[in-house]
Amino acid sequence: MPKRTEPEPAEIRDGYDRWADIYDHEGNPLIALEEPVVREALGEVAGLAILDLGCGTGRHALWLARAGARVTAIDFSEGMLAQARRKPGAEAVRFLAHDLHRPLPFADHEFDRVVSGLVLEHLADLGPFFSEVRRVLREGGQAVVSAMHPAMFLKGVRARFTDPATGAKVQPGSVEHSLGDFVMAAACAGLRLEGIDERAPGAELAARYPRAERYVGWPMLVVLRLGA
Repeated sequence: MPKRTEPEPAEIRDGYDRWADIYDHEGNPLIALEEPVVREALGEVAGLAILDLGCGTGRHALWLARAGARVTAIDFSEGMLAQARRKPGAEAVRFLAHDLHRPLPFADHEFDRVVSGLVLEHLADLGPFFSEVRRVLREGGQAVVSAMHPAMFLKGVRARFTDPATGAKVQPGSVEHSLGDFVMAAACAGLRLEGIDERAPGAELAARYPRAERYVGWPMLVVLRLGA
């Protein structure tokens, strides 16, 4: 699958800073499809140390903390982090600003679980990301990593939003990875593939999220379940 020119991290960060104010309120069907799959894959989390990579506005981090996990959540967008820190329960999460293009600022084997939601399309080089996931996971730990399904690129879809200030259509910057790219990067990092969930929206989800109507039956989401 051909890849577009690698986006600059600053370009991606600026896009998400601009997106932050509306991110939770624009009826994104991909998020609606993703959240229950990720929660089911993570299972019982009470008492576990969990790292959320690319936490955005805190949608995974906050429910994990409510479920009794000890959560550290990182993102490189200060706009996204500001939204997360304003939400109820945010005081129970350790939010940190960090760019996933750089090594993680944590010790080896520090976490029982790692979760990452809809981040992979913004990373040109997947190898270092998965290597860092493996490094910070304890032996026997698990990672749950979601991404927009590569099949969506065949429809011309990339992460995008309408800037409320200007009305402009903004694409923060995406790289067209294949499903094989995801799997091989994880395997080469020493992670064990425990499962792949590929999901398409159905008519019921499209009725609640009209943007999904044109993608009913088409793969929109992939979730990797990985073991250390």
